[in-house]
Amino acid sequence: MGRDAVLIPDNPDLNEEVLRNLDAFIKDKEAFAENTWRQLMKATRLWCHWCIAKGRSYLPVDADYLRDYLLELHDNGLAPATISNYAAMLNLLHRQAGLIPAGDSQKVKRVLKKISRTSIIKGETVGQAIPFRIADLNRVDDAWKASDRLKETRNLAFLFVAYNTLLRVSNIAHLKVKDLAFDHDGSVMLNVGYTKTLMDGKGITKALSPRASARVLKWLHVSGLLDHPDAYLFGKVYRTNKASVTTDKPLTLHPLENIFAEAWAVVHNDKVGTKNKGRYATWTGHSARVGAAQDMTESGYSLAQIMHEGTWKAPKTVLGYTRNLEAKKSVMMDLVG
Repeated sequence: MGRDAVLIPDNPDLNEEVLRNLDAFIKDKEAFAENTWRQLMKATRLWCHWCIAKGRSYLPVDADYLRDYLLELHDNGLAPATISNYAAMLNLLHRQAGLIPAGDSQKVKRVLKKISRTSIIKGETVGQAIPFRIADLNRVDDAWKASDRLKETRNLAFLFVAYNTLLRVSNIAHLKVKDLAFDHDGSVMLNVGYTKTLMDGKGITKALSPRASARVLKWLHVSGLLDHPDAYLFGKVYRTNKASVTTDKPLTLHPLENIFAEAWAVVHNDKVGTKNKGRYATWTGHSARVGAAQDMTESGYSLAQIMHEGTWKAPKTVLGYTRNLEAKKSVMMDLVG
């Protein structure tokens, strides 16, 4: 079980059925997205550490203890959305164990509402990734397109794919060379097996622009990956300026997300912005999705078109990304003059 062993508590009061349920849950973890499992493990470990420090059992989760824990997280400055996510992950753990989730308790629901309301009244806003927009991509392109450094060639191709497709970093990480289709005119198509919101087994196809296609093709040629269809499209680049040919395990998300931070340094000369919710001081993994949504809004594309490009099922997220731009379209601005 390795790192997942934290899910099996050392509590003699738990019956054998609960322990069997947890063991089966771990064995079937592939039923969940990697990010969901990662969030579950993080939330569970933090809860375990808190309970151990307090001398309390961490499973079953006691509603009164959970209430105290959530309030302490809020007092320590954690965002309400993150706190709600932690509570949801502990609820998931309970359901899979065959236990009644502590989060179903009115006292837990009430404290989550309290945390959210007090945060809003204090003027706190939901954190959002700094948008990586087309003007930013153009500046990075100017800086890296003639580079002899293989890493910068890879990074540039990655940024073009991220912006052009609006794919999440986790999806880009799993792209393989064989997922690309090449047309005689030099254009490239990406066959994406699944996304967070599309799990029907049919996948989607993304067309790359001529410039994005050129950057990806250059990366494939200079890295030698074109001869390795089973290799992941974006793998590690060694200090010797050679690309790793990896077929068994994709690059982890951290080095891929760090590409955005390196691009930020090119455009902003290492000057970081003011942190939003303690996180967003440079471009991050979601920045291309936010920036592309804003650029499409400014260019007059409809909400339906933007949602289609980003595979969003509901408009709420897109409207959150573009709220400042949409505010400028207010009819009252024309009326008041």
